[in-house]
Amino acid sequence: MNKLTSQQIRETWLNFFKERGHMIEPGASLIPNNDPTLLWINAGVSALKKYFDGSEIPECKRITNVQKCIRTNDIDNVGRTARHHTFFEMLGNFSIGDYFRKEVIAWAYEILTSDKYFGIDKDKLYVTYHPSDLEAFELWQKAGIDKTHLIPLEGNFWQIGEGPCGPNTEVFFDRGEKWDKDHLGIKLLEEDIENDRYIEIWGIVFSQFNAVNGVERSKYKELPHKNIDTGAGLERIACVLQETDTNFETDLFMPIIKDTEKMANKPYEGEYLMSYRVIADHIRTCTFALADGATFSNEGRGYVLRRILRRAMRYGQKIGFNEPFLYKLVDSVIKVMKDFYPYLIEKRDTIQKLIKIEEVKFLKTLVSGENILNSLIENSKTLTGKDAFKLYDTFGFPIELTKEICFDRGVNVDLDEFNKCLEHQKELARNSRKVIESFNKQSKDLLDFTTESEFYYNEEEIEGKVIALFKDGIKVDELEDSGEIIFDKTVFYGEMGGEVGDTGVIVNENANAQVINTTKAPNKQNLHHVKVIYGTIKIGDSFKLKVDRIKRHDIMKNHSATHLLQSALISVLGEEVKQKGSFVNEDYLRFDFSHYEKVSNNDLKRVERKVNEYIESCIDRNTLVLPIEEAKKTGAIAEFGEKYGDTVRVVKFGDISTEFCGGCHVQNTSEIGLFVIESEEAISSGVRRIQALTGRKALEYLKKKELLLNEIKEKLNVSSELDIESKLNVLMEELTYKDSIIADFNKKACQSQCKLLNNEFQNIGDICTLIKYIPEFKKDGMIAIYDLLKANKDNFIIVLVGKNDDKNPLLVGVSKSLTQKGIKAGDIVKKITKLVGGSGGGKPELAQGNIVDVEKFVTLKAENLL
Repeated sequence: MNKLTSQQIRETWLNFFKERGHMIEPGASLIPNNDPTLLWINAGVSALKKYFDGSEIPECKRITNVQKCIRTNDIDNVGRTARHHTFFEMLGNFSIGDYFRKEVIAWAYEILTSDKYFGIDKDKLYVTYHPSDLEAFELWQKAGIDKTHLIPLEGNFWQIGEGPCGPNTEVFFDRGEKWDKDHLGIKLLEEDIENDRYIEIWGIVFSQFNAVNGVERSKYKELPHKNIDTGAGLERIACVLQETDTNFETDLFMPIIKDTEKMANKPYEGEYLMSYRVIADHIRTCTFALADGATFSNEGRGYVLRRILRRAMRYGQKIGFNEPFLYKLVDSVIKVMKDFYPYLIEKRDTIQKLIKIEEVKFLKTLVSGENILNSLIENSKTLTGKDAFKLYDTFGFPIELTKEICFDRGVNVDLDEFNKCLEHQKELARNSRKVIESFNKQSKDLLDFTTESEFYYNEEEIEGKVIALFKDGIKVDELEDSGEIIFDKTVFYGEMGGEVGDTGVIVNENANAQVINTTKAPNKQNLHHVKVIYGTIKIGDSFKLKVDRIKRHDIMKNHSATHLLQSALISVLGEEVKQKGSFVNEDYLRFDFSHYEKVSNNDLKRVERKVNEYIESCIDRNTLVLPIEEAKKTGAIAEFGEKYGDTVRVVKFGDISTEFCGGCHVQNTSEIGLFVIESEEAISSGVRRIQALTGRKALEYLKKKELLLNEIKEKLNVSSELDIESKLNVLMEELTYKDSIIADFNKKACQSQCKLLNNEFQNIGDICTLIKYIPEFKKDGMIAIYDLLKANKDNFIIVLVGKNDDKNPLLVGVSKSLTQKGIKAGDIVKKITKLVGGSGGGKPELAQGNIVDVEKFVTLKAENLL
């Protein structure tokens, strides 16, 4: 078996399937794009649904990817089991109406067992399949799996709601008798018993039927195009190949756990294993979710993310963390993942800032929540479930902490009522959004409709005849509310090549409808999505088709500017610039391109200047329709990700730009008016993204910047924008000087306080002790004073309490010589907080926390703490 790193596993997977004709699909953002059915991308196939349901035909029918995913339905198991995670990566290979069982099973066996790839012993592999799927049973044997290692299971049928479904087969790795204490063997698989011996590493779905509610499975109709959907968990494969006890000891988690252990006061062992694992898993989730644009909030995915972070913090308290610490682990995550996800590096500062702010907020929540809880149980022996749930839901106070505090006070918690409230909330959440955890049904009618429809580029209004009507993809004879229409000819551009679809209206004497979007039908006709305002639309009806002219013109400006931008980038940065994607709508343009480093501000200005020079040059557009080979001879640049037929459309702007393009463009560059770059960033390894504005949107953007500069100019009291930089430099120098004065003053204040305190030490035997309340100092000052006090002392116990707004920070230091005798700072903190209220913890030589009752604290004697 080949002991591969996680990065080597990813590369091996992608290269294996690339060699077999698969297109490598870049992993999608964790935040779904235009999919209201999902909070997060939660499976390798999630971002490919458009191909599986037939709404879009992919450029390549064979696809492979590595997809980052988030699932939180099993969050309570994270840390308890060896394999549950909230963030994970799925390795996938997919066939959209291309290969099927024969090929995928042979390839699965090859990549898993061949010494050239993963090199797993075939005798360690067990495979489940659906009893009716005799073809899979035969193919696995033909590949090399022994018949005794093939287990039929009735549950091996993949179906979620309506849509594509089919039997599936799952591959398991046998970790041996060590993980089978009851010696149940293959019975664990046959009876689907939860176990740690047989680890599922790969699932393959043979998507061949259309599921319909109310129809028996045996009567499902076959899909017009059969598909393959597979998913292999990177973390599980890493666990197998790296021969670790759990996923958490692989190179994906262990570096994060080790960095956590360096800061904690409990080791990664025994009862503390779960805390470390929860923290490692959850900080990965938070880091990637925030990097992909999620934020903490009280609803939707932001609410889920907040719960994840707070759960990690709660487990952090179990190993000694009582201050913000998770933000420090962002660097650990980036270090582990940066080779495959380099975009994390640029997001680092933002991620750390957001996490630290959230941590601080939660610590305040804990204090306020505990105060509310104390008032609720002050004169009661039972806390109602409703009150416990209010603390949990409204104030974010963990139910586990509520139970712990109530237990210490001898108060019962009505957990049955709490769980009812919790379930009610989940039900409301389920009902508040569309929960359609399935693909749309493939539309055989749309797939079979091949009559051509002509698109007129240079017209904005035309007479067209209805040649096909659909309702949710099913062919109908008439529409009275909403549906899809194909006309014999149209002026509505169907979304393609990164350009959004047109909107507008269709009208005749008897009916009027809004065109709310235009997309491409599977056979490339422009499909008009309409909402009928009045009347009935029937096949054969003629309509006047009117596109939204203002929106179309803005789209044209942005699309033409995108072509000019590519030329400018090549001119400034060099020929290595290649298009990696684009998006154009009426508001802005987005262009992704290959480049090995961040584009400097100077180069961005040069690019922006060049595009505006092209615009001012008033260059006419010339459009050619040519045979593909002839078009290539023109030197035209092909659009990223597009597949071309025998004849192609070439869009030229003089000698500046020549590209294959099927989109809408201005007649002359002067129509664009103005071009402004709004942002530039990395989106993946070696791929940059520029977002830009044109026309009046660009002017509005510049006006906003001008207003902002004027505000800054007024606040800095300078007469010109050109003086802002020099004024800021002067202010920064002044701040640096003042900071040095403050630091010097604080140092002298600490030294002065130290001299006073040195006279207040008391000896108990050979132990030098000090217990002191110093309200003039915050935490940093207390630490500085402690460092001065402990110098030249051998056996000491130093206890300090300071003042920081409404908190009373506690610091306890114990000499190393005393810790070796069993006197530990963390134990003293626990004794103090038990006597005067509060919480805290730390390492044997230094522990910290916060106390509640200062008046009680000042009465404490050293004898009380030993």
